[in-house]
Amino acid sequence: MKTVKDLDIDGKRVFIRCDFNVPKDEFGNITDDRRIREALTTIRYCIDRDCKIILASHYERPKAGEYEAKYSLVPVAKRLHTLLKIKRDIFMAEDVIGEDAQAKANALEAGDVLLLENLRYEEGETANDADFASKLADFADIYINDAFGASHRKHASIDAITKFFDSEHKAGGFLMGKEVNFFSKILQNPIRPFVAVVGGSKVSGKLEALTNLVTKVDKVIIGGGMAFTFLKAQGHEVGNSLVEDDLLQEARDIMQKAQDLGVKFYLPVDVVAAAEFSENTTVKFVPIQEIPKGWMGLDIGPASTRLFREALNDAQTIIWNGPMGVYEMDRYSKGSMAMSNNIAQTHATTIVGGGDTADVTQRAGDADEMTFVSTGGGASLKLIEGDTLPGIEALK
Repeated sequence: MKTVKDLDIDGKRVFIRCDFNVPKDEFGNITDDRRIREALTTIRYCIDRDCKIILASHYERPKAGEYEAKYSLVPVAKRLHTLLKIKRDIFMAEDVIGEDAQAKANALEAGDVLLLENLRYEEGETANDADFASKLADFADIYINDAFGASHRKHASIDAITKFFDSEHKAGGFLMGKEVNFFSKILQNPIRPFVAVVGGSKVSGKLEALTNLVTKVDKVIIGGGMAFTFLKAQGHEVGNSLVEDDLLQEARDIMQKAQDLGVKFYLPVDVVAAAEFSENTTVKFVPIQEIPKGWMGLDIGPASTRLFREALNDAQTIIWNGPMGVYEMDRYSKGSMAMSNNIAQTHATTIVGGGDTADVTQRAGDADEMTFVSTGGGASLKLIEGDTLPGIEALK
C-alpha cells in the first residue's frame, strides 16, 4: 500500500477520507478529539504542499436524506481549526455533494481546507453507490484514505471512490500506514510472551478474533461481559449475567483449542455482582462459584485483578481489546482502570484497540504510556481475525 508521501501531490486537489466519528456529550461538545488529532499529520503534509484539501467523514448513523443538527460535523470543523493552528478558516460545507459543497470546493485556494458534511446524510455512502462515489471523486485529483477506523466497511468513500483513481493518484494517509504497520508486525512477528487481553460485552463480536488469536499468543485473558459465556460453558452458575447461550459450544471449542496449543487461558475468579443494572444498588464481591441466582456480574473483582496482573508480569507484547466491566459507571469501572494501569506499568509493547478500550486508557490517565492506541475497534478486530480490510484492498 502506497502512502501519501509516495505520490506527487504538490498544488493538487486532494480528497482525504478521515474518521471524525468522535464522542460528544449531551450538549454536543466533543469529549475525546483523539481521532481528529491523529489526522493532523496527513492534513498538515498536504497544506505544506499547497494542496486544495477536501476532508470527508461520517458521524454516527443519521437517517439518509435527513439533515439533523446533532449529526453535523460543524463541531469537528471548529475543533480541527483549533488543533491545526492555522490562521485561515476551515471552510464547512452545508451539504456533501450539493451546490454549497461544489461552490466552496471550486473557490479553494492553495492551502485551503474544506470539510464536507456528514457523508451518511447521503444514502449512496453506505450503499457503496458508484454514482455518489463518482461525484465525490470529481472534487479532487488525488484520493487519500486516512480513515483506518472505517476501513472495514465497504462504503462509497472507502471503496467505490477508489475506482476513479489510478495507482499514481490514490494512497493511504500517515495514520492508515501507522495502524496497518503496527498490527501486521505485531501479529506476524511478536516478541514473546505475547498476551491477548480481550473484554467487552459479547463473545459473538470477537469470536473470529479469539479463534485466530489463540493460534498466535501465549496467554489469553478474558474479562467483561463475554467472560460469563465462558464461565457458564465451564458449568458455573452465572445468575442473570450477560450470556450468549447459543455460543457455549464455541466457547468450549476455543478453550479446548487453547489447551491443545499450550496457551494459558485466564478467566475471572471473582466478580462485582449486583441485583440490578444500576449505579445505586447494593453490590457484592463474590467468587464466580457464588454468584447469587438473579444477580449479575458487572465487573471483575479484586482477586481477578491480582491474577491478571501476575499473568501480565512477564509479557513482552500485549494486545488489549475490550473493557473488563461496565466502566461507564464509576462503581463498575475499577477492574478496567486497574487493567489499564497494570498494562501501562509493564515493559511490554502495548497495543490498545477499540474505542471503548481507548476511552478506558484515557480515563485512567494511561494513554500516553501505551505504545500504540488504535483509532479503529472494528477495523483492528478484522485485522486480528486475519481478514483483509476493503479500505486497504481498494488502495492496492
